[in-house]
Amino acid sequence: MELLAVEAAGRGMPVRAAEEPGLAGPAYWYGGPVAGARLAGRLGFALLEPADGRLAELPEEFTGRRVRAGTIADAWAIDQPTFVKPPRDRSFPADVYTDGSRLSSSLDPAEPVLLSDVVTFAAEYRLFLLDGRIATASRYAVFGRLDPRPPGTDRADRATTAQIAEFADRPAAAAGHTLPSAVVVDVGQLLDPYRPGHRWAYRPGHRWAVVEASMAWFSHAYAADPARVLDVVLRAAGPREHMRPRDLAFERH
Repeated sequence: MELLAVEAAGRGMPVRAAEEPGLAGPAYWYGGPVAGARLAGRLGFALLEPADGRLAELPEEFTGRRVRAGTIADAWAIDQPTFVKPPRDRSFPADVYTDGSRLSSSLDPAEPVLLSDVVTFAAEYRLFLLDGRIATASRYAVFGRLDPRPPGTDRADRATTAQIAEFADRPAAAAGHTLPSAVVVDVGQLLDPYRPGHRWAYRPGHRWAVVEASMAWFSHAYAADPARVLDVVLRAAGPREHMRPRDLAFERH
């Protein structure tokens, strides 16, 4: 947040905290969904986000695992290890649940969730997309541990960056107009020892897969270029009158 604030201030944009009195629009937003929803009407910004079930609609060739959209009631009924996550507001921890009894009984049974096979990502990368193209990117995790790193820092990493771009074009094309024009898509090198030799493998046992799609205005930049991250955020959470027609379907309500 501080990096984006510095970049915005450098462009001559005043930066204000959500708690500051006397805020007036039109404005742009970077922050959480609860405060964003509270302020959107008064400050005149529109929040773009991918549809809850978008990941489940992608073919398995892009996700590398079975993913289905469901509800908390469906999650309560699972009887084998399943990765369960809320698609929006982080109302419960995204995690591998051995069975449904580990999920709180106080959750709304109709709340949407994503349920997927349990897999291991050797490395995960965050892509900030603008009009279907990568504006900037960052590695953010290795085997589930936080490990941010800017792309292209050495020869091997430059090769990885090229592979990310080549892979990302395919699910982005498949998604067509089912993603907002400004969005975050996380991809990863899926550890898959049982399917070596896949076209997207950079070495046996690894291939590329989509991790998830998220709201750019509520996504950590990690080691991505703050200037280009800000470009994506300004489109994803800016004045409603500046919204593009194709993005109207993705406004958060």
